[in-house]
Amino acid sequence: MTDPELVEGLRQRNPEVVARLLERYGDEIQAVAQLILRDRSEAEDVLIETLVTAWQRGHTVREPGSLRAWLLRVATNHSLSLRRRLTRPLRQPRLLPAPTAAADHAPAADTRLTILTEVDRLPARMRAALVLHYYADLPVDEVAHVLGRSPNTVKAQLRVALDRLRTGLGG
Repeated sequence: MTDPELVEGLRQRNPEVVARLLERYGDEIQAVAQLILRDRSEAEDVLIETLVTAWQRGHTVREPGSLRAWLLRVATNHSLSLRRRLTRPLRQPRLLPAPTAAADHAPAADTRLTILTEVDRLPARMRAALVLHYYADLPVDEVAHVLGRSPNTVKAQLRVALDRLRTGLGG
C-alpha cells in the first residue's frame, strides 16, 4: 500500500492499515524513540502509542504524502512527553544498528558508544532534532514541522548540537 492508500485506510477505519504501518514504519519509529529516550522498552511503548494515535487521529493527516513525517512527529512528541515525565536519569546507551543507507560508513562500536554518550548529554529537543535529521534523514523543513519549530531554529539547534558533539569528542 502507498502512503496515500494508508491514509485513506485510516480514514475508512480499516484495521489492516495498522499492521501495514507497523511493517513499513515500525522499526524507524522505534529507533527514533529509542535514540531520544535511550530505553528500548519505553521506545516500544512509544511505538504502540504512535500506532494508537495513528488509528485515532490518522484521518487528520492533511497531506497523505507526508505520512512518514506525521508518524515521526507523533513518535517524537510522545517520546519528548515521556522524557519530561521520567524522573530517573538516562540509562547507559545501547548500540543501535546503523541506518541501512549508511551501513558502509558506520563508525566502529566504541566510537558509536562514545557518540551516543555525547548525544545523551544534549537537551531532549536538540537530541530529537539531531536524530530526526541525521538518523531518520528528514530534511530541515520536515524536522521543523515535526518539532513545531522554525527551520532557522532547527538549523541553529543542529549547529549547536554538532559543535557540542565535536567538543565532547575532542575534535
